[in-house]
Amino acid sequence: MNLAEAEIHENKLLSVLPSESLAQAASHLKYQRLPRGTRLASAGEPIDHVYFLTSGVGSVLAQTPEGSAAEAGIFGREGYIPTSAVSGSEQSTFDVTVQIDAAGYRIGFEDFRRQMESNRAFAKVMIRAIEAFAIQLAYTAVSNAVHDVTERLARWILMCHDRVGVDELPLTHDFISTMLAVRRPSVTTALHILEGNRFVIAERGMLTIRDRPALEEFAHDAYGKPEQEYRRLMTGLF
Repeated sequence: MNLAEAEIHENKLLSVLPSESLAQAASHLKYQRLPRGTRLASAGEPIDHVYFLTSGVGSVLAQTPEGSAAEAGIFGREGYIPTSAVSGSEQSTFDVTVQIDAAGYRIGFEDFRRQMESNRAFAKVMIRAIEAFAIQLAYTAVSNAVHDVTERLARWILMCHDRVGVDELPLTHDFISTMLAVRRPSVTTALHILEGNRFVIAERGMLTIRDRPALEEFAHDAYGKPEQEYRRLMTGLF
């Protein structure tokens, strides 16, 4: 698919690049559809490609040696993955999986590294994005420690909504329980609370947001700071 035919500017990082810098990187980008369940990287395995999503949502999953797993971070059209590539590491630190049907551009690992070394604007944006992602990871850790499951669920729904841009999210109870690292009954209880407040509707694997402003108010300080920092980091770069 020709880059002009696809929505390359839907990825926020690629969209902020100066035209010359984007053109330099564009010759190495290949458009790809990424259905739910697509593995983009595996912990301890070589990084073949770096991905810039233009739609959909993915998860960065951390796993203990005994096999327990939880979502460490969420990504979509605001960033790229796997982030290990920015340091020149040839192996992924985490498992990276598409959770809501996605599409985007991929670039080979070696081509990504060459762009980091030769394309100054590209490198600047990639490094800023890593800082933004690190802030998200830090606030996820804080939220897991200080907020109850319902507030954490509200935060997570809002983050998915930011990236998908539509009110209907294909999310099941089992999937949410894995992402939040809580038991399925806890997710069911939390969803009942959100539904009782008329923030969302959850049925048949689909969650529909009814009142986003009220959901944000309910999430309180669990949501908003990383999003604010992302805007600060990506404003006025060039």
